[in-house]
Amino acid sequence: MRLWSIHPKYLDSVGLVALWREALLAKRVLQGRTKGYKHHPQLARFLARQSPVLSINAYLYFVWQEANRSGYSFDKRKLGKMKQLGKIPVSSGQLSYEMNHLRKKLKARNKDRLSLLVSVDAPDPHPIFVVRRGDVEKWEKT
Repeated sequence: MRLWSIHPKYLDSVGLVALWREALLAKRVLQGRTKGYKHHPQLARFLARQSPVLSINAYLYFVWQEANRSGYSFDKRKLGKMKQLGKIPVSSGQLSYEMNHLRKKLKARNKDRLSLLVSVDAPDPHPIFVVRRGDVEKWEKT
């Protein structure tokens, strides 16, 4: 499961579809509707929120918004009720790590998209996150 901290605008179509599906899985986990993934490290930042489900719904909304902007038709009915209860902190080191991780993936599957990201030094965060200085997050598996 990869719930990107970087803005979804950086993802190619494969990455955007995967993010949508994985965030929907994360939502089911946070709702207690799965048996697996309950302790997945990527969920820690949502579980720490006052309302994890509202937070993941807000996360999904911005993924849906980017997909819609890119011409895809993800099912908006899957979003559910949302409310952003303040931004979630993410470290600058995490964003750099994720951008490098995405570049490695794109090198193998989408060199045209990769060429658009070469000059991105400080990637924008997903809109529910706010950047703070720091290294890669402790929950990240490097």
